[in-house]
Amino acid sequence: MRALRVLLIVAVVLGGLFVGLDRLAVAYAESEAADRVRLGAARTGSTEVDIKGFPFLTQIMDKRLDEVDVKLTGVEATAGNRKIRISEMSAALHDVTLTGDYTSARAGTATGTALISYADLAAASDREVTVAYGGNGKVKVTGGVEVLGREVTRSVLSTVTLVDGDTIRVRADEVPGEGIPGIEQLVRQRTDFDREIGGLPTGMKLEKVEAREDGVAIGVTGKDVALAG
Repeated sequence: MRALRVLLIVAVVLGGLFVGLDRLAVAYAESEAADRVRLGAARTGSTEVDIKGFPFLTQIMDKRLDEVDVKLTGVEATAGNRKIRISEMSAALHDVTLTGDYTSARAGTATGTALISYADLAAASDREVTVAYGGNGKVKVTGGVEVLGREVTRSVLSTVTLVDGDTIRVRADEVPGEGIPGIEQLVRQRTDFDREIGGLPTGMKLEKVEAREDGVAIGVTGKDVALAG
């Protein structure tokens, strides 16, 4: 019985050492990965990496990780010929394979969400407008137009949609005309706009878009996505 107790104690101690070593290794790997992860040509302000699964050491020896969660903030992508700032982008990466020297990686599949603030969307619109949440999944776009020699401000509720798989479209549902000829066209020239989102890595595409209180959320998916290197 004494020998059995000793074996059990040794097993528990070794198991604890292994778990501790495994967690130290994954923490180091997450830190290194955060410095290396790149999403195409987009620039990022900060990156957080969370490697899932246990044990980590067996995964790293196989050069294949089951799941890696990545959170990027301050991403600078492109919208047409203009830059657009993505406040936050989070992605769950599955079946991640590493190269022999561990300097680059690819994800078999990826799903995530990119969030664009209304201030950043307005800046990318190339219009002198403000954009805010309008409630019920709509956005409120406000801009000034010149009518009969006077500058007037108009606000419209608009729907945000995804077209052609890579373009955010903002269109006013209705424009108050007030009986003034041509007022709708003038307002729409100010408040309606399309912006193509580029700069994401090969293999990733936009799936859907939704107006929320904190900004416009874009669903992103991908296959065979390059993450680093």
